Amino acid sequence: MASGGLQLLGFVMAFLGWIGIIISTAMPQWKMASYAGDNIVTAQALYEGLWMSCAMQSTGQIQCKVYDSLLKLEGKLGLGATRALMVASILLGLVGIFVAVTGMKCMKCMEDDQVKKMRMAVFGGVIFIISGLAALVATSWYGNRVARAFYDPFTPVNTRFEFGSALFIGWAASSLAILGGSFLCCSCPRRETSYPPTRGYPKNASSTGKDYV
Repeated sequence: MASGGLQLLGFVMAFLGWIGIIISTAMPQWKMASYAGDNIVTAQALYEGLWMSCAMQSTGQIQCKVYDSLLKLEGKLGLGATRALMVASILLGLVGIFVAVTGMKCMKCMEDDQVKKMRMAVFGGVIFIISGLAALVATSWYGNRVARAFYDPFTPVNTRFEFGSALFIGWAASSLAILGGSFLCCSCPRRETSYPPTRGYPKNASSTGKDYV
């Protein structure tokens, strides 16, 4: 069985990954306006996220506008699916926290049955892995759409976007959640193979000292 230190390390990594997924979901910097090529650098930076679009002035003032409706957003048909995956990742991570805490060795819960306790920790690790995969798919899908639009020759130069900081945070957070969940899964109890008891060889009868013909 895995040591309690490895189990605790996995839980801390998965928990930090879950916090990072929440931060990435809430950030508006999923993509930022690109000033590469012939674009003229303006006095403001444009950002777009899952829930709002923002413009930051050179003075540091930020103005944000929440999206009114997904049906009114042109070219953002995948935004709803990305939102759903990120929200599902957060909810799964929350469930994984409660399940993994129940199976931690340092907790007093379910001490009577250590096998079930270990299985709870493993189950929590599996939930963390699924949560991290959901966030990884969402961020990678969104990043792929940004990259395809950037290299599309029919995209106007002044409407091209690059990867925002929220994507990098999401990639790092999902990797932490997957890695932490994998460490928790290392505490899976091994099946003990039972061997039949060894039988001793019968002792030779004591010789009487007489030979019979």
